[in-house]
Amino acid sequence: MPSTLNPYLNFRASAREAMDFYQSVFGGEVQRSTFAEYQMAQDPADNDLIMHSQLTSPAGFTLMAADVPAHMDFNEGTNISISLSGDDEAELTGYWEKLVDGGTVVEQLAKAPWGDSFGMAVDRFGIQWLVNIAGAPQASAG
Repeated sequence: MPSTLNPYLNFRASAREAMDFYQSVFGGEVQRSTFAEYQMAQDPADNDLIMHSQLTSPAGFTLMAADVPAHMDFNEGTNISISLSGDDEAELTGYWEKLVDGGTVVEQLAKAPWGDSFGMAVDRFGIQWLVNIAGAPQASAG
């Protein structure tokens, strides 16, 4: 699968509603996973929140979204990240290493509960990046 780049939106307990709205606008199918499905909720109140959702439209648009749990900072208006994903481990790890140079690693690029390698970082310009390598073994964080 080729690497893709798309917006990733964050919400405070309204990702499900927002993605239903975007589906009504763009059509297509929405896939959703909750925090409970991956035992990732730190508070039982977060169990039904959306950990990850993806809308793929007939026009080829991809929009991703998640709810930000209550224990994490959320600043409306700055609730967008850029998602970089695919299965080319060398390519995506190379992008990761360049993006974190001079930036801040929020979550090391490492094996995630869903079986992929995942990392989160803020580059030196303040842009948040989410890197997901499909089915990859433990990645180096460089």
